[in-house]
Amino acid sequence: MGPASPCGNFSAFQESLWPVLAAQFPPALLGNGLAVYRLAVGDGAWHGGVVYAFHLALSGLLYSLSLPFLAAYYFPPKSWRYGSALCKLERFLFNCNLYGGAFFVACIGLHRYLGVVHPLRVRGRLGPGEAQALSVAVWVLAAALSAPTLVFSELRETEEGAVECVGSAAPRRLPQFYPYSLVVAALGCAAPFLLTAWCYAAVLRTVWRNPHLSRAEKRKVGMLVAVGVALYAFSYLPYHVFRNLNLWRRLPRPGREDCAVSRAVHAAAQVGKILVNVNVCLQPLLYAALADGVWGCCGSSGCGARKEDEDVEMQPAT
Repeated sequence: MGPASPCGNFSAFQESLWPVLAAQFPPALLGNGLAVYRLAVGDGAWHGGVVYAFHLALSGLLYSLSLPFLAAYYFPPKSWRYGSALCKLERFLFNCNLYGGAFFVACIGLHRYLGVVHPLRVRGRLGPGEAQALSVAVWVLAAALSAPTLVFSELRETEEGAVECVGSAAPRRLPQFYPYSLVVAALGCAAPFLLTAWCYAAVLRTVWRNPHLSRAEKRKVGMLVAVGVALYAFSYLPYHVFRNLNLWRRLPRPGREDCAVSRAVHAAAQVGKILVNVNVCLQPLLYAALADGVWGCCGSSGCGARKEDEDVEMQPAT
């Protein structure tokens, strides 16, 4: 049994979130399942962008299976009823989807950047085989970044006699877990976000300067860029910022804890987790729906893109 917080039990806010988690399960399961099905059986050729979108949706589909357990865990009185193995697996799936999703979004952005800004250099070099190989590497990297959660996550009995599935680390192990959390926030969130934003900024600049595109086509590309980057920032960044602030305030230190601040930071961290789940519901559908249509608009607009070469979807501005 861990030591009680001087600010009391923090479970009340989490218990209020169980209806949100339960409501997120059907769209996450159906949305990602539909995206996987559409991409797997679609008539279009599997170029790199489709491969990454498929794996992004598959990652979300796997994670959606853990949402019912999390909703049941938060149902008051909050207590984990499924054993240590499923506790560790739920945390691992969450983190693996989180970082795998971030990397696949970055892969999609990089693929668009190379195809739009440097099409002649990459013609014939970014086929589905290369995309599949990179996707396997992404899965391995995401699993490696998430593997420590299998060690740190554990069951802990609370003062009230309930069983807590510790998603981060028990108080005695926080000094070891906190540096790990900062590292994965930098490698698994900040780095992919900066790469994605930079790639899409270059894509948008090239598309906007292309005289062969109509304003409507430019707006379509601009909308995809804006929505993709905004969705990333809306879901991934708040979670990592408030998660690490919450871990920092839990670190053992002398002095009296400000309970109002601690509760606010803890609540923000929980809301950040909910926003990640919103991303799981929406992002794969966005990329699956627009994997071909928007980015292929230049093929019929005199940009010089060859219809038989799906990897080169736009030519740079002249």
